[in-house]
Formats: sequence, structure tokens, C-alpha cells
Amino acid sequence: MSKYLGFILIALIALLVVLSASTFTVDQRQNALVFQLGEVVSVKTKPGLYFKLPLVQNVRYFDTRILTMEATDPERFITSEKKNVLVDSFIKWRVIDARQFYVSVGGDERRAQIRLNQTVNDGLRAEFGRRTINTVVSGSREEIMSIIRAKADQDARAIGVQVVDVRIKRVDLPEAVSENVYRRMEAERKQVANELRSTGAAEAEKIRADADKQKDVIVAEAYRDAQGVKGEGDAKAASVYAAAYGKNAEFYAFYRSMQAYRESFASKSDVMVLDPSADFFKYMKNPRAAGGQ
Repeated sequence: MSKYLGFILIALIALLVVLSASTFTVDQRQNALVFQLGEVVSVKTKPGLYFKLPLVQNVRYFDTRILTMEATDPERFITSEKKNVLVDSFIKWRVIDARQFYVSVGGDERRAQIRLNQTVNDGLRAEFGRRTINTVVSGSREEIMSIIRAKADQDARAIGVQVVDVRIKRVDLPEAVSENVYRRMEAERKQVANELRSTGAAEAEKIRADADKQKDVIVAEAYRDAQGVKGEGDAKAASVYAAAYGKNAEFYAFYRSMQAYRESFASKSDVMVLDPSADFFKYMKNPRAAGGQ
């Protein structure tokens, strides 16, 4: 009984080995090529379990997910102005025809990337050669990427690949050119700043001159008005003095003498040198001199 059990176990193991060698699975992210004696006999594009002839057929898998290829270094292109620019870009691509991909590039992703990179670079060189720096930097980037994507995809179909997208990440000037551009921009900004300073200085001088003119006019008008008021005051004072003199000439003379005394002896340090018989001391000698009294 044990002898038959051993044969059954051996048969089951052999059967499992044969089944394992006869089946394979395809993931939803893959395509599979079935080879028989080195030739492609079948392409599996749908996920599931499949059968093959053991020892005669073999299977090779290809990733159908979107892959990204980025340039290791920026590429140098020349614009229509004969100016060099450094362009950093990347490509999104995927395998859509595993058979054609294998026939064209042997299923080697590296070879496919080299071809895609050449196609994209040729397209970028042609498009940049038709445009100026200003256009490629700010004006036509979307248009350039659309044109390159269409041309690259058309070429990629020949090797079983689809170009999903081509993007320009950055467009820079070479260091030497950038330095010259920055210096020119700095010079232009300085020129504008100097022009603004000159304009501001001229406006300031104009404002100061106008202010000085207005000040002189205001001072002259104020002086004129002051002189007018002073003249009116002097005239009124003279009129009052004349009226007082007309009423009592002697009292007027006495009042004026008192004012003269007060002003002359306002300070103890004041000194006057006069003849004692001078009329200035008339009322000091005889306060009743007025009217001969």
C-alpha cells in the first residue's frame, strides 16, 4: 500500500510541476509575449491566467504603465536670434504594442528612451530655431510642447510606444549670457532711476521756486498792509494830537514834555548833557509855567 502511495505522490508532484510550467498570469499593468523557439506566437494584453507549452514556449513581460524619462543635463539650443538657451524637459511614455516594441528595440526600454530623446531634441531644436528668447520663455511654450508631443508620438508609434506628454520644465540662459543680460538690465534700471531722480530734482526746484515766489508776494503784501495800517494809525494820532493842541496848546506842550521826561529818564543809567537853561527843563523849573501862572 505504501508503495502505491509513493507513486501517487510522485505523480502528483510531477503533475504540479507540469501545470506550473504550463500556466502563467498576466497582471493588469503588463502585456505578455509568448515565444516558441524564439518566435512570437501570441500576445496577451488582458489580465488573467493563460496556458503555454512547457519547455517549448516561454513568456516575456512588458510594463504598460506610464514611464517618465528626464534629461540628466539641460540641452543647449539656438534661437532665431542666434542666442543659446539651456532647456530642461521630460517625457511621459508607455508601451502600447508589445510585439512592435520587441521587434523594433528588442524590448529594451533604454533603447526606446534614446530614440524618444533624439526625436524630442530634434523637434525642440527646430522649434526653438524659429522663435526668439522672449517667445520661448513666455509666449509659445504651450504651443511648442503641443507640437513636439504630436511629432514625438507619431515617431514613437513605429516602435510600439505612445508619447503621453512632453514638458519643458525650465528655459535658462547660459551663465555668461545671463551675466551680460543681468548687467544690461541693471544698467537700464540705473538709467531709469537717474532719469526719475533728475525729474524729481527739477520738480523740487520748481516747487521751491514757486514757494519762494509766493513767500515774497505774501511778505510784500503783508508789509504793504502793515505800512497802510501804520500810516492810518499815524494819521489818526496826528489828528488826535492836532485836536488836543487846538483845544489847549499849553497843556499839549506840558503833556509832550512829560512824555519826553518819562522816556529820557526810563533808566538810572541814562545820561543827558544839556544846558540848564534849555527849554527841556522848563516845566521842571517852574511847573506852573503853563499859561504864565
